[in-house]
Amino acid sequence: MRFTMMHFNEKGFTPDYSMIEKRVVLGVHPCEIHGLLILDDIFMRDPVDPYYAELRQNTAIVGFSCLPTENSFCQSTDTDIVEEGFDLFFVNLGEYYLVWVGTSLGHDMIYEREDFFDEDVTYDDIQKYVKWRYNRNNMFKKGFEFDSMPDIMELSYESEIWDKFAEICLSCGQCSMVCPTCNCYNVTDVFDITNETTGRRDRFWDSCMFVDYSLVAGGHNFRSSRADRLRLWYGHKLKTFGKNYGRPGCVGCGRCVETCPVEINVLTVSDALITREVPKK
Repeated sequence: MRFTMMHFNEKGFTPDYSMIEKRVVLGVHPCEIHGLLILDDIFMRDPVDPYYAELRQNTAIVGFSCLPTENSFCQSTDTDIVEEGFDLFFVNLGEYYLVWVGTSLGHDMIYEREDFFDEDVTYDDIQKYVKWRYNRNNMFKKGFEFDSMPDIMELSYESEIWDKFAEICLSCGQCSMVCPTCNCYNVTDVFDITNETTGRRDRFWDSCMFVDYSLVAGGHNFRSSRADRLRLWYGHKLKTFGKNYGRPGCVGCGRCVETCPVEINVLTVSDALITREVPKK
């Protein structure tokens, strides 16, 4: 994602919100909604990011229940069920959906099409939902002890495990591109070639896994080694986010498991830190 933040000249600047329009995002899964809540914690706290705030306030979230995939482990991170962060949430009970209303906008959406909904939730509905949750909980094939990871991360800062993973890491950034909670970005000024006092400021998605992300003036780089970048990334997911925001930085979606071509992911890293051994293919 790339967008223009502002246009500027010698007299000042004008913010640009032209990329923001009202929209509805359909089919958002519980883990992804938890990811949005983490981004809210980051960008909506003081000082509020005005661009994120405008996007969020102009977006309706309609969530849908899902079943575990081969690589998902959201049960381990307590993100398999969601109670906030959505306007409407649909749970598929087979013949019909059980619908949660999360906001006043969600109420308005239902009132617009009341003919689609039945207000009465029966005892049978509740029993079907309880059975659905029980069956779904037994479908998870992967998981790990997330509660112990903040302490293990703290004790593993100097671990040789980071160097071992760094030997096979490609620094491709795919883990960052698919992770719902990754939020690193870069900012660049683009000047008009006909007038060096006018131009625009662009903001674009970036990744702390790239070697040049921490490059600063003078050629200094705070995290020039892959080991340092890996430790930072997993430190955020397994320790820092929980400490700072009260939520895990990993939502258990399993995308890093599916995406990394060399099998570096939350599950393999957490296991390696516990066993002190990088898993062999």
